[in-house]
Amino acid sequence: MEKPITIAAIKDLLTSITNPADERLVQIKNDSRKGAINAYNAWENRLKKQQSILEKQQEMLQIEHYFWGKGTQYIAGIDEVGRGPLAGPVVAAAVILPIDFAVLGINDSKQLSSAKRESLFDQIQESAIAIGVGIKDHQVVDEVNIYQATKLAMIEAVQQLPKQPEQLLIDAMHLPVSIPQESFIKGDAKSLSIAAASIIAKVTRDRMMADYDELYPGYGFSKNAGYGTKVHLEGLQKHGACPIHRKTFAPVKNILK
Repeated sequence: MEKPITIAAIKDLLTSITNPADERLVQIKNDSRKGAINAYNAWENRLKKQQSILEKQQEMLQIEHYFWGKGTQYIAGIDEVGRGPLAGPVVAAAVILPIDFAVLGINDSKQLSSAKRESLFDQIQESAIAIGVGIKDHQVVDEVNIYQATKLAMIEAVQQLPKQPEQLLIDAMHLPVSIPQESFIKGDAKSLSIAAASIIAKVTRDRMMADYDELYPGYGFSKNAGYGTKVHLEGLQKHGACPIHRKTFAPVKNILK
């Protein structure tokens, strides 16, 4: 009598199967052992999750496909991070993706864990046609206000692109540039290019704030990225403002008074 395949072997086999029509699944589906049933169910759930990610990816590429279909090759998604913090710069990124872009799991950076953002940051860097980053520090924010500083950072990000974009897709902003542009409310949830830009901007700024935490300890910058958390506000009360605090933002302004 033929010895049944072990549960460990079933699990190993399922890691190599991606097609639901694969004939090897028939034996596994008919296996009445609890371990085999659990292994198959886990495989099926992974497949559904992967399919959901693929569908989300295609949904978030609809805007890009519209412009690609018109012959527009270089489409730059633009987003920023750092408008709300009490300290540090505002950082913007512009990202041009290729038509065959295949990095999965990209979403609005706020919806992702730090580890996932870091992983996707590296993958985007490897796969994108072009990436530009714009940074406007706390002094610029205080001089021109955060809204204008955000615009300046976005313009700089576009200027830093090694490829000249033919179309801009921007998250809730209009830029005074001659390149054709479309603005989208919650663009990082609608366009993969904008979402990719949000990840580049977020990781870039978070790394900067981690470095600032070493320079100016006591505010929790590596954990709160300069936002007004309890630890940060307590640090302000205890140590006063540090050189990268935004002097025009209310809690800092009040401390300085």
